[in-house]
Amino acid sequence: MSSKSPDVASSGLAPGEVVEAVLERIARHDDPAVWIHRPPADELRARARALERRGDRPPLLGVPFAVKDNIDVAGWPTTAACPAFAYTPERSASVVTRLEDAGAILVGKTNLDQFATGLVGVRSPYGVPRNAVDARYIPGGSSSGSAVAVAAGLVDFALGTDTAGSGRVPAAFNNIVGLKPSCGAISTAGVVPACRTLDCVSIFARTCAEAARVYAVAAGFDAADPYSRAAPADAPRIAMRRFGVPRTLEFFGDRAAEARYARAIAHLGKLGLDAVTIDDRPLSDAAALLYGGPWVAERWLAVQPLLERAPEAFHPVTREIIAAGAKYSAADTFRALYRLQALKAEAALLWERCDVIALPTAPTIYTVDEVLADPVRLNTRLGTYTNFVNLLDMCAVAIPAGLRPDGLPFGLSLIAPAWRETALLALGTAAAVTE
Repeated sequence: MSSKSPDVASSGLAPGEVVEAVLERIARHDDPAVWIHRPPADELRARARALERRGDRPPLLGVPFAVKDNIDVAGWPTTAACPAFAYTPERSASVVTRLEDAGAILVGKTNLDQFATGLVGVRSPYGVPRNAVDARYIPGGSSSGSAVAVAAGLVDFALGTDTAGSGRVPAAFNNIVGLKPSCGAISTAGVVPACRTLDCVSIFARTCAEAARVYAVAAGFDAADPYSRAAPADAPRIAMRRFGVPRTLEFFGDRAAEARYARAIAHLGKLGLDAVTIDDRPLSDAAALLYGGPWVAERWLAVQPLLERAPEAFHPVTREIIAAGAKYSAADTFRALYRLQALKAEAALLWERCDVIALPTAPTIYTVDEVLADPVRLNTRLGTYTNFVNLLDMCAVAIPAGLRPDGLPFGLSLIAPAWRETALLALGTAAAVTE
């Protein structure tokens, strides 16, 4: 299935026709590793009939979507890609309810790096979803199945989660859009936590316009989520005129990625934006805190009972990463929080020089075989330009920025202060390059 497949709902089909088209596409694509749970076809048909009986036209009527399997759906198992962890919730996550109330059709739950720990998409007992552009390469993680489902045309949009880049790296590797909203903008009630203080629900779509349409429905304050935030009523409408570029960037020897980034920056200039050189040290220093500091203890806390009772239930790499969280003390945590606060103050000064920061979504891409041979070091490299965003309370959108000479996609990330999603998506619409 090509990533060029049109969105199913864009053709004006009735919900029942949408369901049949989706079922046909999934059968034709034939990649069972995309999915962890799919309902019976008759359940989807019943949902379509109910929508056709509605007297109104909700904003997402008949739009098929998928959710990452760390997001609850009532009556469907939630596994977080760990069968021993599985449970069946009575209530759906708040964001799922909002989307279904708006008329969207939930097609299934997608594969992920176990417990949303990884940027590679290969750490799952349910297999490795095939990269929609080149199956030799990793799909990206942790929201691997969600990104592939959109890129392969199986659904029009999908939900992922993003703590360190999991809603952006898979978008870059599959040539689609990945929106990482402001922390708290979309409720995480009913989402299995990774780092609860940083977790965001992300949106994968084919275009920034579609991501914006979904975000308008998905976002909103939710009293059921203690980390939920209402968008400020007086949020300024900032024109994106200046974009920040670090003095030096690391591509780990990937000249093709470096060249595509240079072309993406030139394209922003042609759109009328001015490039500004920035010191990205506060960003890289914050990124180093995520796995080199006590935030990994949040991952340990989320799964501690299972890890202590049945460590063999975990993927070996996931177990190694999460188990390291047990070593941190309260003093370590406060020391890191003080450091992060100082870095936030330094990073805030960047916005006096620029309105948006333009970075590679990932510095390079690896084959499945390469990652399996060197799972931790290569994964760490992929978070070079994503790990700091949640820690510093920023929002970001990953957009396609053209194909490399070898046919692989390159992704550009546009990053801004919290609550600038609308402006980012508007700029992303103009800046995206899909060929």
